[in-house]
Amino acid sequence: MNNLYKMFISFFKIGAVTFGGGYAMIPFIEEEVVNKNKWVSKDEFMDMLIISQSLPGTMAVNCCTFIGYRLGGVVGGLIGVLGVTLPSFLIIIVVAMSFMQFRDNYYVNLAFKGIAAAVPMLVLTGVISMGKSVNKNFANIAVVVISLIALVIFKVHPVIITLGGALYGIIFLRKQVK
Repeated sequence: MNNLYKMFISFFKIGAVTFGGGYAMIPFIEEEVVNKNKWVSKDEFMDMLIISQSLPGTMAVNCCTFIGYRLGGVVGGLIGVLGVTLPSFLIIIVVAMSFMQFRDNYYVNLAFKGIAAAVPMLVLTGVISMGKSVNKNFANIAVVVISLIALVIFKVHPVIITLGGALYGIIFLRKQVK
């Protein structure tokens, strides 16, 4: 039960201070669960991220659910979800109650612009962290480039890209997985 309490506090802190959604949370979650507390290995964390990204819902919530389940079964999964989502819920309640009073405030607008500028770098940090565990061979780099072109230029839906990546793995990587 002590690990579940510690996990709740860790996820609550991450949920309270991370702006930019699930991808921006990846480096913080990884630091807490892999490096600091060693609740899961780097490989297990990467597997959880891949599954979390492939499922409906917010990736960070899905990932925290997996980690919570790993630590404490169904109760752990629920505590993980609660830990990472409760700060956002509370913050949104406060913002909704007071937004109309501050929406035209010059300094509030500047703060939002500053946050908006920082969020892409948090997401990039998550991408770099995930990229470190990918085998850098020609085929994988080609999949990354093709996926990026399909997403950015041809506006292919991310679900199609995910399914394409899964198909690539099933067809071309089955001998590598043991």
